[in-house]
Amino acid sequence: MTTDYQNSLPDTQNRDASEILGANVPIMQVGISNFRLPLRFMTARGDPVTLEASVTGTVSLAADKKGINMSRIMRIFYEFKDRVFTPELIEEILIAYKERIGSSRARIKLGFNYPIIKTSLRSGLEGYQYYECSYEGIVDDLGHFRKIIHFDFIYSSACPCASDLSEHARETRGQYAIAHSQRSKARLNVEVEKGKTLTIEDLQSMSNRALLTETQVMVRREDEQAFAELNGDQTKFVEDAARLMYEALDSDPRISDFQVACAHLESLHSHDAVAVVNKGVDRGFNGHIDDFRSLIC
Repeated sequence: MTTDYQNSLPDTQNRDASEILGANVPIMQVGISNFRLPLRFMTARGDPVTLEASVTGTVSLAADKKGINMSRIMRIFYEFKDRVFTPELIEEILIAYKERIGSSRARIKLGFNYPIIKTSLRSGLEGYQYYECSYEGIVDDLGHFRKIIHFDFIYSSACPCASDLSEHARETRGQYAIAHSQRSKARLNVEVEKGKTLTIEDLQSMSNRALLTETQVMVRREDEQAFAELNGDQTKFVEDAARLMYEALDSDPRISDFQVACAHLESLHSHDAVAVVNKGVDRGFNGHIDDFRSLIC
């Protein structure tokens, strides 16, 4: 195929504003979502690990432009595919988007499942725990860059009320009872301070120290007993979980803003218990979550 022929192909996206369909208004985000490819991510040890990633890339579109070249978003991204991905690298890609697509704002979100080897509570067995994560980068009209990490932490929550009622039944009536507990999730949205580094391992460790009852991978009888004891010692309502995570994140100087959404998938009720807290930064996370059902685990 000759260059002349390629140059003769119609460029429908870049037709003039008179061919815009519908209202002649700017579009906040336009691009592509869920294109998948293997990417390398940096671990806390400094060793890259290759993971399947789902990529969303969008830019803004001015009112007087009909459209963007969607494939250009992918082509630009593919120029970086052999690099080791960090939130800082996303800033480079976004700058390239703005300059070469001609947009004032741009956004990228990379979703992936991140493995960390976890040791059982007593037996010493090891297994891979996978954490649903994403790196998000946003650059605005003034070139201000925000780097955000989204991290899901799954834990067990034993109900304090059911625990007290179970003990009351034993003490007053000699009735054996078990407090209900359930699989639960804390979703962390964390904005990292400019110039600071925060790893997935950091967020996992922070969450585990705050909530103490992470679900287990490899389990023998002694581990199951230890987990039952841990749940009995660390009962928590969903409000407690949210506040414990707030305390952990608020004390870390690498984190400029955050939001935590928790869901306890009740084994007593036919509904879930949910809570959201945020740091309260002006124009930061606002405590909104679109759908609590996305926290089902």
